[in-house]
Amino acid sequence: MSGPGASKKGDLPDLLTAAIFIGFGALGLWLSRNLDGGTLSQMGAGYLPRAVSIILIVLGAAIGLKATRSASQPIEGLKLRPLLIITLSVIGFAYLAEHAGFVLASFWLVVAGTLADPGSRLRTTLLLAAGLTAFGALVFVKGLGVQIDLWPF
Repeated sequence: MSGPGASKKGDLPDLLTAAIFIGFGALGLWLSRNLDGGTLSQMGAGYLPRAVSIILIVLGAAIGLKATRSASQPIEGLKLRPLLIITLSVIGFAYLAEHAGFVLASFWLVVAGTLADPGSRLRTTLLLAAGLTAFGALVFVKGLGVQIDLWPF
């Protein structure tokens, strides 16, 4: 029964997301097929890639199942501005992390990245940037010992 009153099923953006997750999960399983998996207590080189791949496949299946039961949603057209801003933010982070330290690079990433959303507010953005920068510095640089300078000096 199709007509003006019939509701279609299948949320296309979520179905596409599910297909991407399942595809990357399957690719991860295939690429890690020759790696030793080991056990939970003696993890091999293939343990984590397989675990992440399986999680991606399960998550993709769950999203896909939910999407088939949801009302139909179209896939929106590509928006170039947010894509370019996010890409330039990440490139800027990579450059600044090497030359200006983690704190400035992380702050740049958050502030520049929020320019992709025209509804972002300056106060909220600055608070978010400060909080995420402090969290990242504590976890990655101090906690995990990632070899990166916090400051350029």
